[in-house]
Amino acid sequence: QVQLAESGGGSVQAGGSLRLSCTTSGYPYQTLCMAWFRQAPGKAREGVGTIYNGGGRTDYADSVRGRFTISPDNAENTLYLQMNSLKPEDTGMYYCAARPIPPGGGLGMICPMDEKWYNFWGQGTQVTVSS
Repeated sequence: QVQLAESGGGSVQAGGSLRLSCTTSGYPYQTLCMAWFRQAPGKAREGVGTIYNGGGRTDYADSVRGRFTISPDNAENTLYLQMNSLKPEDTGMYYCAARPIPPGGGLGMICPMDEKWYNFWGQGTQVTVSS
């Protein structure tokens, strides 16, 4: 079982920045595909970005590319989402998700941005951006 815990959400004005954290436990961190998703009120959950902790490439949704950055801290078993130039439409609950990859199977991969592909989820952290 993979346990995920998000933190770092809050309220910020448009143009501001936040950094979200997702701490993991229960599974070798470097074997995980991980992703950030978000869900605004009344809308479907959407992917924000993905990364394979064992040496894969990052991928971002078009809506956040150039503003958001995913970075893993392998020493702390933590995945970060740095969010800059925030917009009101970035408001929502942000979730961290993970799926273990068999040994040797993930080097260089791009993890999918499909919520159905991930089998472990955190509880989420709220981000509110005011105009």
